[in-house]
Amino acid sequence: MSAIAALLRPRSVAIIGASADPTKMTGRPISYLQRHGFAGEIWPVNPRAETIAGLPCFADVASLPGAPDAAIVLLAPERAEAAVRDLARRGCQAAIVLASGYGETNAEGARRQEALKQAAGTMRLLGPNTIGLVNLTDGIMLSATGALEVGELPAGRISVVSQSGGILGSLLSRAADRGIGFAKLVSTGNEADLDSSDLIAELLEDPATDVIAVYMEGLRRPEAFRSAARRAAELGKPIVVYKVGRSESGARAATSHTGAMAGADRVYDAMFRQYGVIRAEGFTDLLDIPAALVAGRRMAGRRVAILTSTGGAGTLLADNCGLAGIEVAPPDAVTAQRLATLLDEDQATVGRNPVDVTLAGLRPDLFRGAITALLDSPGYDAVVVVIGSSALAVPDLVAGAIVECQAQSEKPVLAYVSPHAPHLVRLLNRQGIAAFATPESCASVVRALQRRAFPPMPGAQAADPSLLAGLPAGNLNEAESKALFARFGVPVTREHVAADATGAAAAARALGGEVVLKILSRAIAHKSELGGVRLGLTADQVPAACAEMLARLRAAGAPEPEGFLVQERVRGGVEMILGFHRDPQLGPVLLLGAGGVAAELFQDTALRLLPIARADAEAMLEELKAVRLLRGWRGAPAADRTALVDAIMAFAALAATSGDRLLEAEINPLFVLPKGQGVRAADGLAVLR
Repeated sequence: MSAIAALLRPRSVAIIGASADPTKMTGRPISYLQRHGFAGEIWPVNPRAETIAGLPCFADVASLPGAPDAAIVLLAPERAEAAVRDLARRGCQAAIVLASGYGETNAEGARRQEALKQAAGTMRLLGPNTIGLVNLTDGIMLSATGALEVGELPAGRISVVSQSGGILGSLLSRAADRGIGFAKLVSTGNEADLDSSDLIAELLEDPATDVIAVYMEGLRRPEAFRSAARRAAELGKPIVVYKVGRSESGARAATSHTGAMAGADRVYDAMFRQYGVIRAEGFTDLLDIPAALVAGRRMAGRRVAILTSTGGAGTLLADNCGLAGIEVAPPDAVTAQRLATLLDEDQATVGRNPVDVTLAGLRPDLFRGAITALLDSPGYDAVVVVIGSSALAVPDLVAGAIVECQAQSEKPVLAYVSPHAPHLVRLLNRQGIAAFATPESCASVVRALQRRAFPPMPGAQAADPSLLAGLPAGNLNEAESKALFARFGVPVTREHVAADATGAAAAARALGGEVVLKILSRAIAHKSELGGVRLGLTADQVPAACAEMLARLRAAGAPEPEGFLVQERVRGGVEMILGFHRDPQLGPVLLLGAGGVAAELFQDTALRLLPIARADAEAMLEELKAVRLLRGWRGAPAADRTALVDAIMAFAALAATSGDRLLEAEINPLFVLPKGQGVRAADGLAVLR
């Protein structure tokens, strides 16, 4: 048994600093273990007591009858380190340190946390600053949270990993009220040793866990999380993440709480999408979505039928589904006729979605028949039953009908309870029907139930920094940058470097026609802002333009350029931006978007973490509003999307094989020419370590 497995399912538990008073925080763990039927050994450690809760009490760790599988340390920081060291020497596999006052506070707290980790040695450590873990599958409560005072805690098949102890307690109490059961809940706290990725990976292998819900503030080991996400896809066990830090203030709060860097939220969003992780947009989704997913049913498409016994609530739900991108189309002719016959109404009356059965009343045969007809329809991928106030008098009839119909189909069946009726929501959830109290929650869940196919993850390309040998550190100038891009297969414009105006004019004559003139400088990244770019010049106009550029640079106090770059003028393409940077939290990231001078203004971009597969590059195009330009907009020819994908993959290869040497790279604009004519990198920048 691994140390993490021993922590989740220990056969013996030592309680360091246990109190005989069950009303105190230090007395709760033993009380909870006994109350929930822990069948293993409980060893209280307190030098001032002989027995606690009918159990023999031990003076210190050395006096224990054996090495415990797990231990809870209930001591303040000044005493916790010694206790952890004693447990490690005794052979304990894993310890939970509940106390705060460590890395979440200040530099001294961070030093104290590092000392705690060193004291643990090879023993695994959960926390500090955690409320511990709750294993409802096996009745093992290794926690002191007051949330365990809730009267009934149903076991289920959802496990929770939270970097916040308070959030874990919140979910536990909310789920109990909703009739939703959990398998395991773990608070990782400051993650001095064990982190959320460790626990997710372990819980994926737990036969009692079908869905994992994660409250995330940041990731210390992104690659470990990505590996766990790949494993989740293999096992068919969804991961649902509520990630805080979306706003600047939220990011600051997350950092101060756990010491983890929040990272750019859009990069997290891209990672979740890329690795098949479902992102909970609202906190309530972190409970609602797993509750629906645990049934194991998925939507083949995005078409939903709404059956309602209250017209207004049905319209409200349909509106929210539409906002979520879910199709609420009218039933096909066969289904409409079936409903009309069943309800004894005109086909035109029931040929709408939502299907309103208010006038028919909640007669069991009609209710079941309508649900069955909608589930049988090939035009729908899921059915949502809207329950109105009339159901409050016969809740068992409603619940029974939905349960019976769901058993006859593989499609998801959900319920939106329109009146305030917590008892009805609880009843439905306990019988396996995901039920929700708001139309927004219901629509979010329907969107999350859509089955998505994810491309196989490519293997990482071996880094070979020698590919950048001979290039200087810092910013490369445009010519150096584009030469690097071309080395990896990105097509670039025809161009010449000139030392002065005379050489620039000669280069323009050699290229022929109109040219683009630019200053060449490693120190100036945005040349156009200083008047360092001129379009449509003839060779005769180049010398005067060079003189004007130099004058403007000197007037602005800018550094002297290394020379000039003269390049062919590209016309008739769609301007894109292709970029790379290293996110300080999540690592190398690729960006594709609408390019040109307005790239930062419009922010029409798609992101992917490296490495990527070709299917990822193709999917990035589809996420952009600019894809309509690439397809051909208002009579314009379709652009060479195949060549664009080729360029994305070449750029990704550069980023993936350059090791840590490449810090940043950008092509803007990357002209995507009409189909069959390829692409051209017209400007570029690379920054090397």
